Amino acid sequence: MTGTQHDAVDIIRTKRDGERLSDEQIDWVIDAYTRGDVADEQMSALAMAIYLNGMEPDEISRWTSAMIASGERMDFSTLSRPTADKHSTGGVGDKITLPLAPLVAACGVAVPQLSGRGLGHTGGTLDKLEAIPGWQADLTNEAMMQQLEEVGAVICAAGAGLAPADKKLYALRDVTGTVEALPLIASSIMSKKIAEGTGALVLDVKVGSGAFMKTEADARALAERMVALGDAAGVTTVALLTDMSAPLGRTAGNGLEVIESVEVLSGGGPADVRELTIALAREMVLASGIEGADAVDVAEVLDSGKALQVWKQMIAAQGGDPEAELALGEHTAEVTAEAGGVITEMDAYKVGVAAWRLGAGRARKEDPVQAGAGVRWHAGVGERVEAGQVLFTCYTETSERLQRGVETLAGAVTIDTGAEPFERTLVIDRITA
Repeated sequence: MTGTQHDAVDIIRTKRDGERLSDEQIDWVIDAYTRGDVADEQMSALAMAIYLNGMEPDEISRWTSAMIASGERMDFSTLSRPTADKHSTGGVGDKITLPLAPLVAACGVAVPQLSGRGLGHTGGTLDKLEAIPGWQADLTNEAMMQQLEEVGAVICAAGAGLAPADKKLYALRDVTGTVEALPLIASSIMSKKIAEGTGALVLDVKVGSGAFMKTEADARALAERMVALGDAAGVTTVALLTDMSAPLGRTAGNGLEVIESVEVLSGGGPADVRELTIALAREMVLASGIEGADAVDVAEVLDSGKALQVWKQMIAAQGGDPEAELALGEHTAEVTAEAGGVITEMDAYKVGVAAWRLGAGRARKEDPVQAGAGVRWHAGVGERVEAGQVLFTCYTETSERLQRGVETLAGAVTIDTGAEPFERTLVIDRITA
């Protein structure tokens, strides 16, 4: 990138003193950092200054545009149907991408779902799918386009050419205590999603103990900023605020979550996973602008078996065996209820950490994950249990991990002996431009 030469220290001082960075300063520092002309320690200082002092909306927009400009942009305009994508800010048991992509494709919308690997509680979407024998995450752009045209959905690894500035900055934020900076979260997510070239984007912004954003106010602020960034870039963007005070579904792990997703695609599965999958699919179909979108009955498409067929085609197209029985960890242990009553709380964070300790997640990006490790819970929030009833089953492929996983689940569930069963509200609000 040509233009005026800037000085990294001056840019750091500007943001340190709470002032606005100019468009030229932002363009220069992102480009120079991507090329290696701005050192990690300098970008660390700038990230901390942004964390402490924030950014104006137009600053965040320019920062996002500069991140997109650091790499290539994908173009799906040659496809025979419109595209829609989904991004979740993540939570325990959040396997929604797996049933969602084939469901939306079965409704007539192409879904280019570029996903990542997990760092923390459980594996990312790619780790979950790699529990399926033979399945491959890496596709060429040509193979992805062909699969989108022929199958309608693809879940694969994002290419290194998309927003390389984000990849570099994300790794830096992870080790400098600046992951939580709202401007950097919003620009990180949206630079990748806009660079992916999708025509419509639905954001699932999680709120609660098992989510990145613990309060509704923080989640709403992030959602509003991301919707504004998408809208400014010409991408139809909608956000749902959804509850993550308790884990989603009945499983946290890799193979476990694939099994549960197939149950949902077969017309069954946990009610909350089904509800959220349908809600997000409805938003994606509407946002895509496909002809007759208002008349599409997403629940009916799910129950018809069409989405399950797309799932099988999608898995097979990437070398996987959709009929394979997934092996779970051979070492298991159960946690039982100490008293009878209604489960009023389930600590999503504790469940996530238990799954991680059992081998489902990774502490460092180079760590392997176990396909068969994780936690299954046999009752959810709002349901009645009896004393001695099995609450959790832990799975691991490594026997020495078992006890730590079980110990983590101590106190994960609150049981009220006098409470009545109740239903949890999943979708808190809907945010548009």
